[in-house]
Amino acid sequence: MSMPSFPPLFSGLAVEGQIDPFDKACVEAARGCEAGLVVYNLGANTLRAALVFAPDVVLADAMAMIPLCGVGFQNALGALAPPEVAVHLDWDGGLRINGGACGALRVAASDTSPTSEPDWLVVGLQLPLWPESDDPGESPNQTTLYAEGCADVNALDLLESWVKHTLVGINTWLEDGMAPLHKDWRGLAYGIGEDTEMNGISGLFLGVDEQF
Repeated sequence: MSMPSFPPLFSGLAVEGQIDPFDKACVEAARGCEAGLVVYNLGANTLRAALVFAPDVVLADAMAMIPLCGVGFQNALGALAPPEVAVHLDWDGGLRINGGACGALRVAASDTSPTSEPDWLVVGLQLPLWPESDDPGESPNQTTLYAEGCADVNALDLLESWVKHTLVGINTWLEDGMAPLHKDWRGLAYGIGEDTEMNGISGLFLGVDEQF
């Protein structure tokens, strides 16, 4: 298997089988690994990866890494997929391709207090490539990358592109603050201006403030 190529200051750690890159990245972060570690598992049906960050800001601000990684994913897939493929982001980290739910981002940090500066923060990506079942009616609201016209998108190329585009987003965030990220995310947010329901609460989704 080819090894992914990452930008300077990033390093890769491959895991296989049932090992979850997100859990592994959290373990490595707790052990004191360098920021920029990319743990990944290029399984047959799912792309799973995680990035380790070392924020120099409080957790409330560092959580911007979730939408930032989401925008990075959209930019990465947009550069590799056919132009008609639409990628959107749910406000809670979910990913959508052509309107269907397709994987998600999740986050963990060494400290859960919004006003504390965590030693580390990990963002994980899970993206289904192929359906787990031959029955399309089993999960009617769920989809997979290759079911949405992206069969030519190589998982390794997508992983490399995600890391590269996320790095661009980090540099912009460091230089220009939250406003450009908020603008980019709002343009990709799924269901803005529409009635929505989540966790038993329904209403008109107007967006989020600049702190997300």
